[in-house]
Amino acid sequence: MKKFFIIASMSSMYSILASTAFAAESESFTWLSQVAKVTGIEEAFHQKQIHHFEHVLTFALVGLLLVVAGIVYRKKTANLEAAAVPERGITFKNIAEMYGSFIMTQCRAVLGEKEGPRFFSFVATLFILIFLSNAIGLIPGFLPPTESINTTLALGVFSFLYFNIKGCKEVGTLNYIKHFAGPLWYMAILIFPIEIISVCIRPISLALRLYGNMYGDHTVLGTFSHLAPLGVPVVFMLLGLLVSFIQAYVFIMLSMVYVSLAITHQDHGEVAHH
Repeated sequence: MKKFFIIASMSSMYSILASTAFAAESESFTWLSQVAKVTGIEEAFHQKQIHHFEHVLTFALVGLLLVVAGIVYRKKTANLEAAAVPERGITFKNIAEMYGSFIMTQCRAVLGEKEGPRFFSFVATLFILIFLSNAIGLIPGFLPPTESINTTLALGVFSFLYFNIKGCKEVGTLNYIKHFAGPLWYMAILIFPIEIISVCIRPISLALRLYGNMYGDHTVLGTFSHLAPLGVPVVFMLLGLLVSFIQAYVFIMLSMVYVSLAITHQDHGEVAHH
């Protein structure tokens, strides 16, 4: 009964905070915008003719939190004996290792047992960065960085550059470019431009998918927080958390598929033969 009362109280408190914060956000209020005003960061952005900068500050905050988390985990695992012995209960170290195990499983499933571990750092960093950038918007008074097309496009371009650079390093720049022509030389004049356009659209599709879903999710949460400030926002917060996870998961899965396609060693003659 006591636990139920605590959960109900926290839900009610979150609902009130959410409805107040989303009402304030409609008037361009966020916690970081207030910090920017006090510290003079807002004036610096305005001098450079940049008026929408909250997503930049929030993204920087997420990055800073991840750096701090990485340092804490590194300190906890600096001792080999402590690193080898699992801790009891739900601890930061156990959660981090569960996350690492989850990402490694996904890497091996998509990229293979041999190639998967090579791209673990890229996938693990990208997933947690996108997930936290999505989920931070569920905290009253914060805007998710991924609600801005600028942020999602930057993430899409980063993924685009990464898999193309890896492809060039793995099979050679000339061979990587040649594979866009397809296995049949007499179809190259048709296939090559289609493949180039298809690859260049990838970062845009990644960006628009993430932006559209997070913008819609935040809009729905804000709308229902105004209509029914008690109880209802908690339900949509849980749905929002699920959406945040799914969108981060879809982004990294597609990125891994693109990496897999870029680094695959295939001889055009063999492909044509099969």
